[in-house]
Amino acid sequence: MPALRPAAKGAALLLLAAGLTACSVLAVSGDRTPISDRPTVRPPRQVLLSASQRLDDAGGARIQAVEEGPAGRRSASGTLTWGAHDAAELTVTDELGTGQLRGRDGVLDLGYAGAAPRTADRDRAESLDPRAVPGGQTGWAGGWITGLLSNPGGPARTMALAGKLTPLGGEQLDGGTVAHYRGAAPVADYFGAQEGLSPARLNEMLDYYGRRGVGTVEYDFWVAPGDRLLRVRSTFRGASGAVVTTTDVSEGAEPSDGATDAPADGPAAGATAGPTTGPTAAPAAGPTAAPTRAG
Repeated sequence: MPALRPAAKGAALLLLAAGLTACSVLAVSGDRTPISDRPTVRPPRQVLLSASQRLDDAGGARIQAVEEGPAGRRSASGTLTWGAHDAAELTVTDELGTGQLRGRDGVLDLGYAGAAPRTADRDRAESLDPRAVPGGQTGWAGGWITGLLSNPGGPARTMALAGKLTPLGGEQLDGGTVAHYRGAAPVADYFGAQEGLSPARLNEMLDYYGRRGVGTVEYDFWVAPGDRLLRVRSTFRGASGAVVTTTDVSEGAEPSDGATDAPADGPAAGATAGPTTGPTAAPAAGPTAAPTRAG
């Protein structure tokens, strides 16, 4: 075989370096081979399933979420637990003002400043929309708020089962290198893969999105070594544009008896703005899966 000319050698070295960089970036999960102690590269599906399971096993998390859309900026910050008992303590800020959302084993209490708190069973509250769209339902639960009560690892599991996953390499987040993955799935496939979603509720969700022109569900995930899910971003694009929700996650937090900290000023890092399309749904990865917004 003829020797490579200098230019060809340079190109080959560049390709080799690029390949090694990609491998190192995608190996941030922390796995090691049994022989060489070198990081291994796992398929995105395996990484996301492992990250979802780890968060499910943690039993709780502190979250800070920011939604950007034509309704303005909405935010939520606080703690969640799931497992034998589900609970939540969240401070929310949206078009209705700043309020406190508390959940205990399926019973929700929501109170905004200057208004009496309201209580409802979660099954009744989570599908209601206080901004009543034509032909839609009305209620008090706050639409997008209710899905915040779900285990934030749920979308990783559902997208791993139903979507096409793309590794986007490594990025710096929280002082370390993390792996960034993107998943996309048709609405019917995504919601159809959710655990615990009744046929009636599935049909309701598909009808809602179909009437609003939303055909695809998109999620981004940032996973740190040890399968720690640090950030989740959902993007729903419809006839009126897109709504983007970015949720930062710290696992293992436990709700306190008092109010949670208010969200920090400004959107979460990387959040982008876009017109609102309607309710997204937080997939099941624990007992608290629910739609994230309505209207």
